[in-house]
Amino acid sequence: MAKEKLERQPELKHVQRVWDKAPHNAFTDLIRFKDRWYCAFREGENHISPDGKLRVIRSEDGQKWESASLITSDTGDLRDAKFSITPDGALMLSGAASQKPKEEGILQSVVWLSTDGTNWSEEYKIGDPNFWLWRTTWHRGVAYSMGYGCRSEKGRLRLYKSTDGKIFQKHADPLPHGGFPTETSILFLEDDTACCLLRRDGEDNSALLGMSQPPYTDWKWNDTGLRAGGPHMIRIPDGRFIAAVRLYDEPRRTSLCRVDPERTTITELMSLPSGGDTSYAGLVWHENMLWVSYYSTHEEKTSIYLAQVKF
Repeated sequence: MAKEKLERQPELKHVQRVWDKAPHNAFTDLIRFKDRWYCAFREGENHISPDGKLRVIRSEDGQKWESASLITSDTGDLRDAKFSITPDGALMLSGAASQKPKEEGILQSVVWLSTDGTNWSEEYKIGDPNFWLWRTTWHRGVAYSMGYGCRSEKGRLRLYKSTDGKIFQKHADPLPHGGFPTETSILFLEDDTACCLLRRDGEDNSALLGMSQPPYTDWKWNDTGLRAGGPHMIRIPDGRFIAAVRLYDEPRRTSLCRVDPERTTITELMSLPSGGDTSYAGLVWHENMLWVSYYSTHEEKTSIYLAQVKF
């Protein structure tokens, strides 16, 4: 058993800081689009500030990066950029615009579309006000996104779906019991089973793992027993479910973990160089390695990092 565990231990092959030009650079995502790397994240004065913009950077090799675009919004502070690729081959960028003041304004989820990663469409408002559509996952030509309630809708969870990436309609209310549901990551298996890793806040703050069969209106939630922030989860070629999360025991860090859906467990495999204000990773499997974008404050300034991990 010890030998098997040792053989499965991932190895950090390379990590570098790829962007630190704004006072605060955070909340990342990563994708391969038309044989190039794209990384998106928020730039602002602080972790929470009214001036958030979404920066998209691009690289041919994952080493040298350049700015591809900077997206702003009249709606408010832009946060939490997430990538996906539509069935017709467009790059889709989603996020949320948070109006100020927080007590009176609303939060509106939004998307933009692009064919080249530089020129973007108009801003499309998606979902309902004060529902944060966290991450979009396409499956069999349909986009699915869990939206969690904010402000006046706090404590609610809602599954949305779309066929064009521009209009998202309510599909189900898969609310788990206890705690405040927030950030999610959904993946689909070969038999169309949906698996969702869900962060919770509040008194009951351990992450949940939800499973559902088509048409994804009935969800079963199980408690992992571990508090995990900023979750993102993929399935690597050997079949394992790998998640990047923020772990809250000291020192706080961004870690790669194995998720076991049958046992409903999250097991830390490797902590990445990180600390303090950190996590919110993008994950891409490419050339037999896991590429991980994330942000961290362990080198004083909150910056964007890219790691390559061998499994």
